[in-house]
Amino acid sequence: MAEHFAHLVRGSGPGLLLAHGGGGSIDGNFGMIIDELARTHTVVGPDYPGSGGTPRSGTPLDLDTVADTLVRTAVDAGVERFTILGYSVGTGVAVRAATRHPDRVTGLILTSGFSHPTNKLRLAADVWLALLAQDDRRLLAKYLTLMGSGEQALNALSEAELDASIDALAAFVPEGTPEHVELVASIDTRADLAGISVPTLVIATSADALASPALSRELAAGIPGAQLTEIDAGHNIGGEAREQWLHSIQKFLSEIG
Repeated sequence: MAEHFAHLVRGSGPGLLLAHGGGGSIDGNFGMIIDELARTHTVVGPDYPGSGGTPRSGTPLDLDTVADTLVRTAVDAGVERFTILGYSVGTGVAVRAATRHPDRVTGLILTSGFSHPTNKLRLAADVWLALLAQDDRRLLAKYLTLMGSGEQALNALSEAELDASIDALAAFVPEGTPEHVELVASIDTRADLAGISVPTLVIATSADALASPALSRELAAGIPGAQLTEIDAGHNIGGEAREQWLHSIQKFLSEIG
C-alpha cells in the first residue's frame, strides 16, 4: 500500500480527519458537509485505495495498515492531532487509528458504524461482492439503494427520482470497492473499545437496514463515556438527514474544543 492516500485539505483550525465508507469516497460520503466543517476545522479527507485519486491495491486491505496510512496522510499534510469522523467501515478504521495512535487522536465521531459484522452484514457483503463480479452496475445500484435507504425516504421518491438516483449510484462504483467490501467482513474492533479514552460521539442511523442501530448502540456501550445520538435515517445519512447529521457533528466538536 502507498505511503499515504490521495486526499483533500480544506479550512483551518483544529484537525478533523475523515474516514469514509466501503465502496464510497470522501466526496461521495462527506462532500455534502465538508464546506461547513472546514469553516471551523482543518479537514483532511483521504480516499482509500481504489477511490478518488488513490490507486487500487493489488492485495487485500488490512485494517491496521489502512488506519496507519490514514493517520500518516494527515500528519504528512501538516495536521498532527485530530478528531476522526468515521462513517460505516470508516468507524472501524477510526477506532483502530485511535488504538494505534493515541498521541494523535483527540476525539472520535462514529456514524452508522459497527465493531464487527453481524451475519446480516456478512450476507449483505457477500451479495455486494457477487453483484460486483457480475458487472451489472444498475442491479448493484438497486441493491445498494434497497439496503442503504431508510424506508420512509425511499418511498417518498417519485418513480423518476428513484430511477435518477439509481442511475447516479450506478455511475459511482469506485474500482477498489471489492477490497473495501472484503474489509467489512474482516473488521473486529471489539477488543479495542474499552481502551478508547478520547471523547467519543456515536451516531446511530435508526432506519438503517445495512448497519443496524443496535450495532451503534453496542459501539457506544463499549467505549467508556461515549455519547450516543440517534438520527432517523437509513445508511445514506448524508442524503436523507444532512442537517441533523451536520448539527450533531458540529455540536460535539464545539463541546470538545
